[in-house]
Amino acid sequence: MTPFLTACVKPSIVACTLFILSAAVQAQDGTIYPLATPSEPNAIRLGTGGVDNQPASESWFRQWGDPMARNITVATLTPFLPKPGTGNGAAVIVAPGGGYRWLSLGNEGWEVAQALADKGIAAFVLKYRLFPTPPALDDFKAWMNRPRTAAPASSDTSKKETTPAPMQMDLSNQLADAEAAYAMILKRSKEWGVDTSRIGMIGFSAGAGLTMHSTLHSKTMKLAFIGPIYGGMGPVEVPKNAPPMFNVIASDDFLFGGQTGLIQSWFKAGRPVEFHLYQNGGHGFGLGNPNKTSNRWFDAFMYWLEVNRFLKKSS
Repeated sequence: MTPFLTACVKPSIVACTLFILSAAVQAQDGTIYPLATPSEPNAIRLGTGGVDNQPASESWFRQWGDPMARNITVATLTPFLPKPGTGNGAAVIVAPGGGYRWLSLGNEGWEVAQALADKGIAAFVLKYRLFPTPPALDDFKAWMNRPRTAAPASSDTSKKETTPAPMQMDLSNQLADAEAAYAMILKRSKEWGVDTSRIGMIGFSAGAGLTMHSTLHSKTMKLAFIGPIYGGMGPVEVPKNAPPMFNVIASDDFLFGGQTGLIQSWFKAGRPVEFHLYQNGGHGFGLGNPNKTSNRWFDAFMYWLEVNRFLKKSS
């Protein structure tokens, strides 16, 4: 019996019912609730340093029922290894999202990594360093809920409107964390049962951005494959011998907007690419939400890995 169920045997049924209803409400709305820092017994420090001008310490909250961390100043890597005898040698670095201000470690990290491990893939959740947010949770809530003003429309109708280029962020800390994670997997590959020629990386939202940033700019990571999941879709300059890409986004995701520049860049460069544009799913669906067409993306990803022989041991 779990600790929660054990606790519900002793108090009144009414109290337990109220607790369950409260938990269900938290899982269904976007309200930010405080969360005690969970233990992460398997997290391994990457030793990449701290964050400049960071006045706050790491803290956690819950939103949409998922645990999230912010003000991360110490990067870690948490292995999720297949059960003994079930591993196939493939490995995946999993980068959660959160706009580089927080990390959705449950929905886009631990759950995904466990699903990969269940398929025989060694998965590693990268808890990378973040940009600072207000120390107090109430101030963070206010910052999250602040009004966003749209850019004023041009009064000159003779000019062709263009989509403004996204603001460039300094991702040097995040890239260093990803490179350190990759280096650690190489170093401990025998211990973890990893074939170093089959290490890939997938990321969600901002984690997809970090996956792409690592692919485009790292001098040390030799990723075998990448999976940016509901990330930015703008065109990029594709490196020579860029890894095969599996890309997923929903048409009702605010990051999509009809763009396929990233897919076209990979295609025009002659590099393998598979693109799944789902009818619905919104943003941040992780492994999936009920009654959305995007819910089958993980199955498609597994099949893509299999067909491309990333799940087959080298002879």
